[in-house]
Amino acid sequence: MFTDYVKIIAKAGKGGNGAISFRREKYVAAGGPDGGDGGKGGDIYFEVDPNSNTLIDFRFKKKFNAESGNNGEGNNKYGRGGDDLTIKVPIGTIVKDASNNRVLADLSHEGQKELVLKGGRGGKGNSHFATSTRQAPRFSQDGENGEEKELILELKLLADVGLIGFPNVGKSTFLGRTTSATPKIADYHFTTLEPNLGVVKTDYGDSFVIADIPGIIEGASEGVGLGLQFLRHIERTRLLLHVIDVSGSEGRNPVDDFEKINSELQRYSEKLSKRTQIIVANKIDSMQDEKLCSELEKLAKQKGLEIFKISAVTGEGVLELIKHVSELLKTLPKEDLLEYDDKKVYRLEEKDDYTIRKEEGKYIIEGEPVERIMRRVNIGDNESLYYFQKSLDSLGVNKRLKEMGVREGDIVQIADYELEWED
Repeated sequence: MFTDYVKIIAKAGKGGNGAISFRREKYVAAGGPDGGDGGKGGDIYFEVDPNSNTLIDFRFKKKFNAESGNNGEGNNKYGRGGDDLTIKVPIGTIVKDASNNRVLADLSHEGQKELVLKGGRGGKGNSHFATSTRQAPRFSQDGENGEEKELILELKLLADVGLIGFPNVGKSTFLGRTTSATPKIADYHFTTLEPNLGVVKTDYGDSFVIADIPGIIEGASEGVGLGLQFLRHIERTRLLLHVIDVSGSEGRNPVDDFEKINSELQRYSEKLSKRTQIIVANKIDSMQDEKLCSELEKLAKQKGLEIFKISAVTGEGVLELIKHVSELLKTLPKEDLLEYDDKKVYRLEEKDDYTIRKEEGKYIIEGEPVERIMRRVNIGDNESLYYFQKSLDSLGVNKRLKEMGVREGDIVQIADYELEWED
C-alpha cells in the first residue's frame, strides 16, 4: 500500500534534574555544595532512508520518544545525556508542525539528516548557586522537558516530469513504453490507484524521472476521488505532460478535458497552474474524428503551449517527445517546494516574550521565559525562592506587575503555581 500522509506524536527527552549534595570529607569541617548537573535529554532527528519509498511503517507506530537525561549526583558528577532518536523516512518527505502547518524539515537529498525536536536542558546542581553570601544553597534546578509536537509527515515524490490527465487517457501505457516501470494497465477507469515512477534513459545518456499521477479528475482539488491525495506529488515536478485522449472513442472532448484539469491545478495551487506544460495528444492511431485533434492544436497555439501528437501503444511520435523533454529539462530550474518569505526551514526556537493579564482578581503570567524559570526552582526552599525573585526582577516581570497595579496580598499565577504578592 502506498502511504504518503501520516500524523505522529514525537517527544524529545527530558533533561535530568540537578543534584543537591554537600561534600563530606573526613578532615573537612564544613564541606561546600557539590551537586552535579543533570544530563541533557535526547534530540529527535529525521533522516533520509534510501531503502524506503512509502510512509506505511508510520501507520502502525504513532508515538516516538527520545531518551531522557539522567539526574546529576554528588561530587559534581554530571548525569549522562539521553540518547538521540533518529527517525528514518523516504526521500521527499516533508515534516510539518501539525498545530500551525509550518515546515520544520524538507528531506529531499540523499544522506540528509535534520534536527526537528530538541531535548530538554539538564538542571543545574546546587554547586552552581553558591555565592559569598549563600554558601550552602539547598536547591537545584529540575531538568527541562523536551519538545513535544504532533507532526505531519507528507511524502512528495521527487520526479522531473509529472504525467497528468483524466483516467484511461494512456498515461500508464506511456510510462510503460518510455521506462522500465511496469504499471497496471487495463481498459477501464481508475486502473492506477497509486503514483508510479519510472526512469527515462535517452540515446544520448541523459536520464530523468517521470511520475504517473493518478486520480486527478474534475473536483479533485476539493477532495473528489483520489485527486487531492495525489495532487501534492506534482508540486516538485519541473515539467507537466498533459496527456489527452484525442481518439474520440469515449465521447470525450479534448479541449474540455484540458480546461477541466487545469482548472483543478489552479484551485489547488496558483503556482502549480503556471508550471511549464506540454500537451500530449495521445491515441492518434485510433482517431475517429480528426477535428477533435485540430481543435486541441488550435487551443495549444492560443495558450502558447507546445503540443506533440503520439500513440503510446504503437510508439508513434514518442521518441521525438522524449528528446524534446530531455532538452527542455536542462533549461528548467529545480522547484523550490518551501514557500515562505525567508526561504529557510523552520527551526524550533525558544520564545523570549511573556504576557501578563488580570483575570478574576488574579495576575496570570504566561510565556516560556517565566515558565522556564519556574521549572528550575524548588518552590519549597526559601533560598530558591529568593533566586526566583531575582530572576523575575531581571526579566522585568515585577516592574510590569507594579505598573498594572498589583498590591500586597494579590495572587500571581505562573504555570500551575499561585503565589501571594508581597511588597
